[in-house]
Amino acid sequence: MAKAAIGQICSSNSMAHNLEQCVKLVGQAAAAGAKILFLPEASDYIGSSAAESLSLAKPISTSPFVNGLCSAAAKHKLAVHVGIHVPVTVKPATDPSHPILNSVPESEDASSVEEASKESSASKPTSEESSKEDPSAPKIKLYNRTIYIDPSGTLVANTSYDKLHLFDYPTASLRESTTTQAGSRFTPPFPSPIGHLGSLICFDLRFPEAALHLTTRSHNTPPSYPLANPVPHSPNPLNPSSYLSPAQVLLYPSAFTVPTGAAHWSVLLRARAIETQSYVIAAAQVGLHNPGASPRVSYGRSSVIDPWGRELLVLKGVKEDGKEAEEGAVGELGVVDIDLGEWEKVREGMPLLRRTDVYPEV
Repeated sequence: MAKAAIGQICSSNSMAHNLEQCVKLVGQAAAAGAKILFLPEASDYIGSSAAESLSLAKPISTSPFVNGLCSAAAKHKLAVHVGIHVPVTVKPATDPSHPILNSVPESEDASSVEEASKESSASKPTSEESSKEDPSAPKIKLYNRTIYIDPSGTLVANTSYDKLHLFDYPTASLRESTTTQAGSRFTPPFPSPIGHLGSLICFDLRFPEAALHLTTRSHNTPPSYPLANPVPHSPNPLNPSSYLSPAQVLLYPSAFTVPTGAAHWSVLLRARAIETQSYVIAAAQVGLHNPGASPRVSYGRSSVIDPWGRELLVLKGVKEDGKEAEEGAVGELGVVDIDLGEWEKVREGMPLLRRTDVYPEV
């Protein structure tokens, strides 16, 4: 049994302020005896507009947020899992196979990103010139990514995950795919102080197939389709039978909207835990992110659910009016014990034997 900490913040367009919030939580988590801290999606920043979000992104190698968090993790000897943005050069997809796959990633290299950014800034076309713009010219998009930092402050190779399902929500005039590049693979579950972690992000919560994929080891044959983005020297990311272990803890760092959070947050988290018989940890953003510049508000209520579907922890959220965070919600920390004996007990007590002779594996 080991202690896990869940930190809840309200990111803004100030990366320095966001880092300050996270570093404070690292210290508090370590003091509480936790072995790992989970932080929300987009902990590095939430911009007041799509254009600002693109302008704030930094390659991992030069990100002051990532470097600062790694230093804090090393100082306190605490593992940290956190959501960030990573810029990537892209080109338009010539024949998109899916509505959100409208671009093809090219490079995350800092020099490539810088060059593409300069070219984009120097060649902003007028409305008359827009039709002459070279559609094949590299542009910048963002990966919505999670990273894992070990207790020595080192970014662990092959543990980052890029969000697969993008939040295109026309009713609320939100289209994440406009500025975000969709991920192309799962990340194999990886070990941590509290068990093997299965990384997913926010809107992925609505897709049970992803959770079942990471927590199941029933596959006996490799996939019949090519890997979209294979990881060298890593287990096959699309075939759970080659995973070293199924995920014992599913992660959903999030920034849920208030309407969808109020309607679906709790029930979706519990559903994913129950159907996969796994722990679920969901660190969430909370409150009004950029007062006076943007109306965007996040729901909060960071949660931990056990494999039987019980809520072990629920932090504070927004007030009833849905416009600002409850007192004490921003910067709140929760600590829970993760007991892998309970994970084994639930799975052994109620085996879920899937009829893959009738329906396909996921």
